[in-house]
Amino acid sequence: MSLSDRTPEVLVAGGGNAALCAAIAARRAGRRVLVVEAAPKFYRGGNTRHTRNMRCAHDSATGTLTGPYPEEEFFDDLLRVTSGNTDEALARHMIRESKSMLDWIQEQGVRFQPSLGGTLSLGRTNSFFLGGGRSMLNALYRTAEALGVEVVYDAEIVALDIEDGTFRAATVRHDGQEHRIAAPAFVAACGGFQADLDWLKEGWGERAGNFLIRGTPYNRGTVTRMLIAAGMQQIGDPTQCHAVAIDARAPQYDGGIITRLDCVVFGVVLNKECRRFYDEGEDIWPKRYAIWGRLVADQTDQTAYIVFDAPNLTRFMPSLFPPVMADTLRELAGKLDLDPQAFEATITEFNRHVVGGKPFTHAEPDGNRTEGLQIEKTNWAQRIETAPFYAYPVKPGITFTYLGVRVDEQARILCADGTPSSNMFAAGEIMAGNVLGQGYAAGIGMTIGSVFGRLAGQGAAQHGT
Repeated sequence: MSLSDRTPEVLVAGGGNAALCAAIAARRAGRRVLVVEAAPKFYRGGNTRHTRNMRCAHDSATGTLTGPYPEEEFFDDLLRVTSGNTDEALARHMIRESKSMLDWIQEQGVRFQPSLGGTLSLGRTNSFFLGGGRSMLNALYRTAEALGVEVVYDAEIVALDIEDGTFRAATVRHDGQEHRIAAPAFVAACGGFQADLDWLKEGWGERAGNFLIRGTPYNRGTVTRMLIAAGMQQIGDPTQCHAVAIDARAPQYDGGIITRLDCVVFGVVLNKECRRFYDEGEDIWPKRYAIWGRLVADQTDQTAYIVFDAPNLTRFMPSLFPPVMADTLRELAGKLDLDPQAFEATITEFNRHVVGGKPFTHAEPDGNRTEGLQIEKTNWAQRIETAPFYAYPVKPGITFTYLGVRVDEQARILCADGTPSSNMFAAGEIMAGNVLGQGYAAGIGMTIGSVFGRLAGQGAAQHGT
């Protein structure tokens, strides 16, 4: 059957967690659902392929979670990482809906496991996917296809027909031809624009040319541009995104989770001038790891170096690439092409100002700190003095962008005048800016995708006649 001959009642753009949750919810409501994924089948799923866990509120421990995570604590964590830059009503709605998500998503074939070793105190708050993000994604695809959801790959939406806030049809490019697909309802769940470096440069300037993209090259934000151009309400700052420090040796695209570095709290971070530029011990890592991409982006050549010593080598999950190693600080500086004298001086000064001595624990702020430095390290301060010494070079790794479209509690896209579209919905990264005005907490991207995906699919099903 030609793509032009398809007659879906719900058309879903995207192929990741949010899109699949929407497709499954709509299909379980009895609607004919067509998913169009711009990527080839091997690269399907966008950032979901690289995830490990999701953050959901829950009232008690489970077989894979070590304790309760109340709604109010979740909201407090969100307020802290976003500095209050969130739609409170929508955020609370998402958190409330997340409580049932752990059961619902397991009903769709997804399985969980206890938290991985070295993942820094997520065992109570975050549920880890058995087999990782790709296994989670494959489970959703198996369920969707068993239910009768149709999926077409290498199918990019190149135009939208929207009239007075109502979706009419999408033009999809597939196999070198363009096809017009009409549907009573449309769900936009096709990611952010992080793979479009020219768009990133509009907000970040030329330094965006040094950014690495953690996911596939297919998240270019084309549907986001079309929706905004058609009069849908925009939300978010083009410079706000989920950006972490990843190994500078990672590929330009699709390095994923295995290039992320979780060792900042165990040492110090220096720029090319061999200076520290931020407190490495501000808070526990899951609540602060996503600030480091932005911090590194502000440094010379968008590059920095995480430096630590032998006792800390086994305290975090290793990256794909081995750390740079040397028997002396000066030798390590040479291997990093840094000024050996300045490098050694910074580490020596740091060591001289470390106070505390409490037993080391990464699970909570331990109060081991420095005193007398221009930039203090407020927790987990340890002298870097035991050879061999190690360092990772890092650059900003962009996971997803926050500029997108505004939605309401039913995941309906809002028009410029604030009224909801009659039949257009959004879920996942394309609307993440409603919840994440800035900052990030581990696993919340999957929360946004699954919760609003399910809501979008349920809402779209009501229009699928």
